[in-house]
Amino acid sequence: MSENESHELITDQAGREASGAHAYGRYLEEFEVGAVYKHWPAKTVTESDDHLFCLITMNHHPLHLNDVYAGESQQGRNVVVGPLVYSLALGMSVSDVSGKAIANLATEDLSHPNPVFHGDTLYCESEVLEVRPSQSKPDRGIVKVHTRVYKQDNTLVAEFKRTVLVPRRDPGE
Repeated sequence: MSENESHELITDQAGREASGAHAYGRYLEEFEVGAVYKHWPAKTVTESDDHLFCLITMNHHPLHLNDVYAGESQQGRNVVVGPLVYSLALGMSVSDVSGKAIANLATEDLSHPNPVFHGDTLYCESEVLEVRPSQSKPDRGIVKVHTRVYKQDNTLVAEFKRTVLVPRRDPGE
């Protein structure tokens, strides 16, 4: 395109998706109870990721930051801090679950049944548990998902449920 040609900048999500951008998130009508979204891409957790997250969040527990201390622990090495694992899984699920969200309403039943170590690669998937229109506003609805996080050897390392408020594609229906 030359300098003299006009270019229309599309800034709203629906417009950009209509012009060929990757669909990001889903409308209420696109969720189906029982569907499982296998989120992509996966994420390898580095020592740098873990240390930076710990320092930013002021979690200075030596199990996450001190090789000597961690080496003498039950695990025998540094353990990735749990809130980072949760945050990565939540982020990995946005494109499939909450990319169009109006709000995240709740997170519940968060557990970390097994540790994550530096160098582990996380894969996560979300199962749709509930889909319902809002009772008070016809332009939106509520979706509840159960997200599970596995590392490369198929060990479950975290899971949680979350409830998200999403728009309806066709509020009049």
